[in-house]
Amino acid sequence: MADVIKKATRESYGEALRDLAEEYPELVVLDADLAAATKTGIFKKAYPDRFFDCGIAEANMMGVAAGLAACGKIPFASTFAMFAAGRAFEIVRNSIGYPHLNVKIGATHAGISVGEDGATHQCNEDIALMRTIPGMTIINPSDDVEAKAAVRAALDFNGPVYMRFGRLAVPVINDNADYKFELGKGIVLRDGSDVTIVATGLMVNEALQAAEALANGGISARVVNIHTIKPLDKELICKCAKETGVIVTAEEHSIIGGLGSAVAEAVTECCPVPVIKVGVNDEFGHSGPAVELLKEFGLSAENIAAKAKEAFSLK
Repeated sequence: MADVIKKATRESYGEALRDLAEEYPELVVLDADLAAATKTGIFKKAYPDRFFDCGIAEANMMGVAAGLAACGKIPFASTFAMFAAGRAFEIVRNSIGYPHLNVKIGATHAGISVGEDGATHQCNEDIALMRTIPGMTIINPSDDVEAKAAVRAALDFNGPVYMRFGRLAVPVINDNADYKFELGKGIVLRDGSDVTIVATGLMVNEALQAAEALANGGISARVVNIHTIKPLDKELICKCAKETGVIVTAEEHSIIGGLGSAVAEAVTECCPVPVIKVGVNDEFGHSGPAVELLKEFGLSAENIAAKAKEAFSLK
């Protein structure tokens, strides 16, 4: 059996920016003194004249990005998710969201998997914050292939986009030759009839593992990858609700305001069924090895499988 390739989506982000720069001459990259960590340093090395280090001043960086967008550039404002969505929220809302400017926000180091940096840097609230901004598109890719496709899709889309990338190296689950990224469209990775598992980001791989374990126990689980959380693929979500009768959501984010909330909101409108959320349960994280923290906070295949069994029992 071939070895599983693992790669952090933050690295995919930096590589995609570099690889697309020649094709998109209006692309420029901004960073807040974190180019080595966000991997925008990859772009900086290749295109130093199109890279701007704004220093540890994230709100100001968003304002600069807004100005560049107003002048016809396509700026990618890059920093940790905690600072992009948290510290700079007001500027993102008023200077980017309100005028609906063509700014792309590359938010790395999201979620519990930031690991040893601890609770202050483990942003589990960013999707919830960005979902409240009218017109903001939110993308949370599952692996290297999807992350690179997401950057291109963001470039081709006219409007503000929030992209969420991780620090932890994760398995590459998509086939680069066959993969097709469509904004706002979910992907059924595995069919099933007993329960639907809707996952995003690094939890997609965990969902696939959970489905395999459930199959061994006689439960047929459908796995849906939602890379675009806003706009949500409500048509697919409602179809799954009708056909399987129960849904489990899985995300490396708070269970409040993220993917689980978006799915529950959609389901209550079209086909009310039980929705059980797997995510961070209204608590702060803490410092520790990323892989161990994911298991501790229930962000694992084992917990998804357990919750799917619980959901199945509600039918």
